[in-house]
Amino acid sequence: MDKNFLKNESNALLAQKHQVQIAEAKLAEINNALDLLHGQQSSHKEMLDKLMLDMDTLLEEVGYDENCALSEQEEQEYLVALQAELDSMPSEVENVRLIDELDIMEFDETMSFDDYVASFEAYAQRNGLDLTRDPFDSLMSKTQQIELQKRIREEFSYKNAQCDKYDYLIAGTCGVIGGIIDIVFVGAPGQSKLGNFTDEMANKATEKFARLCGWEGEGTKSAIGFLENKFRVNYDQSTTSGKKNSTNGKVSNLSMKNHHLKSLGHSPDPIGLFFSILNQFTSTSSFLSNGQLITIDTESFELRGGNFIAKVFCGFTNWLGHLMSDWTGSSGAQGRGSGIPIPFYNLFQLCDFGRFGEKGQETFAVITSKVFEQGYDFRHGMAMAIPVVITELLIRLMYVVKARFYHRQDWKDCMPNASIPELRRMLLIGHGALCAIDGIDAAVRSGNPIVNPVEFLLRTNLIGWVHFGYLSLKEVGAWWNEGKIDEEALDKYLDEDLQRMLQC
Repeated sequence: MDKNFLKNESNALLAQKHQVQIAEAKLAEINNALDLLHGQQSSHKEMLDKLMLDMDTLLEEVGYDENCALSEQEEQEYLVALQAELDSMPSEVENVRLIDELDIMEFDETMSFDDYVASFEAYAQRNGLDLTRDPFDSLMSKTQQIELQKRIREEFSYKNAQCDKYDYLIAGTCGVIGGIIDIVFVGAPGQSKLGNFTDEMANKATEKFARLCGWEGEGTKSAIGFLENKFRVNYDQSTTSGKKNSTNGKVSNLSMKNHHLKSLGHSPDPIGLFFSILNQFTSTSSFLSNGQLITIDTESFELRGGNFIAKVFCGFTNWLGHLMSDWTGSSGAQGRGSGIPIPFYNLFQLCDFGRFGEKGQETFAVITSKVFEQGYDFRHGMAMAIPVVITELLIRLMYVVKARFYHRQDWKDCMPNASIPELRRMLLIGHGALCAIDGIDAAVRSGNPIVNPVEFLLRTNLIGWVHFGYLSLKEVGAWWNEGKIDEEALDKYLDEDLQRMLQC
């Protein structure tokens, strides 16, 4: 949330609170004036009654008889005596005090928020309000401030988990289940039961996408060929040297098996989208190979579209359509074919360091390239994600069951929000167990990870290890910031609360 916006909102509340206070004081002033008038009215009524009584007494003293007519001289004497009596009575004339009008802020439904800010700032200046101070010191009482601080510490601060033995047991068991699924059903590319399932799903998705684009043939290879022709791009070079689709020796060790990895435009992530559109606009092709970013000129390529926005949209469409033609292999490939890399996997080509293999001559970038060439692509990434998702869902489900039936919490308090410290720790333990089983299995099956790193990485669940790393960073961050305010969670709550207020 914008801090200036929140500051202006609170200052507006401060000005409105001042208006309410002044209005309440003015109402008290009016009530006091009304009470005074009421008292004066009562006093005047008593005085009038006294006057009537005095008049009757005076009439008796002068011998006035209403049945007898007075002479002119007697009437005159009567009036003089009455006037003397009135003059002898004290005067109770009160000074009338005027009540000042209220100062108001200018406001109407058509004014902008900036105009409204200027309006309450002018009001504050006229009434001596200091808007430079923290407005919440004036808006909230000391008791309210203490309650707010307590709530923020309880709900919006980093806390360490208070897990019991059952939490650790549940998380570890779920992780072991996910690890067993990973060993038995995922394994290495080409030897994966779940991999065969995801390959088939990918083929069906390619065929369905091709039909949406006008394809009317049969078979995945036919659909791939249709998409290759429909969504042609200029950065599809596939060999180091040769007469066709080559880089003329500028990108070493480029082949049909790894050009989807080394060509940045083939990456299914924001990096791939950026370089795809850039290459289409500039008629170039960008590669990552052996720790270097290599850009080569290609044949002239013109995007369709009458303006810049249309051309960008056309570039995006070409990128997406070309990925759909490549993620299940090429139309001329034998068997499974080489797909596209897992998102951000091609960044390993920048890791041109280390010495691995039997002779210790291969860098980590070369090793990851060989792993990709053996089928470690996006489709295999989908298969690797299945045991990770199963582990995640099992832990969250068991957390809800335990919170509801063991701790007897209400259903609304059993939501498996990852920001809950105990659930966060359980997810870390569960995915840690999965990764431990996966790593042990990969190390055992590869024989020696240093000597045979390709076989080790082929059996490593990269999706699981990345997710475990993410959870570890969250846990370390929570431990490091224990007791500090979680600004992200607080901002999210304030934004949601503001949206609810605007909908009312």
